[in-house]
Amino acid sequence: MEGVGGDGPSAAATALNQRRHELSKLFQYYLDKSTPHALYRWIGSGFLVFLYALRVYYLQGFYIVTYGLGIYILNLLIGFLSPLVDPELEPRDGPMLPTKGSDEFKPFIRRLPEFKFWYAITKAFCVAFVMTFFSMFDVPVFWPILLCYWLVLFVLTMKRQIMHMMKNTEGKDLLPVPAVLELTELLLVYNTDRIKNVKCTSD
Repeated sequence: MEGVGGDGPSAAATALNQRRHELSKLFQYYLDKSTPHALYRWIGSGFLVFLYALRVYYLQGFYIVTYGLGIYILNLLIGFLSPLVDPELEPRDGPMLPTKGSDEFKPFIRRLPEFKFWYAITKAFCVAFVMTFFSMFDVPVFWPILLCYWLVLFVLTMKRQIMHMMKNTEGKDLLPVPAVLELTELLLVYNTDRIKNVKCTSD
């Protein structure tokens, strides 16, 4: 009788692990099938972003969660825009990208591939969306300060990253870079003025 009773929890745990393994394989199967459908994947993620933004706007809170999410996305974006091998950190005998017509073409390989970039962003928004259902994550903060700080980080990081890309590719295929930098700086100035207006209104 003791042997039968002792096998009960073990059999239940084995069945649970087997079921979890089957669900994991099924999830991985559909995840692999979605790999070539980049447009539909990003449309689905865009809808998730819209739902998260709508919930945060409706609740008027969870700004710390949103700020942490923004920092995480910025970190992912750096990996997405960075090469797999940095020429400055790991120099090689020849250039990574062709600088002359006679040079051998070597494709740009990202440190963070597009699929992993999409999956990480989607998973981050899912986690952040779940966190909005727990009040302990709703820390009261003055959100314009967080927005301004994130915009400063974004502008400085993107400016450094773009300059780094221009340096390693001799500026090829990066003609609109000055326009991008100007746009990000104008965005920062606009949001800074907006934050000042919000502070004056609240006072």
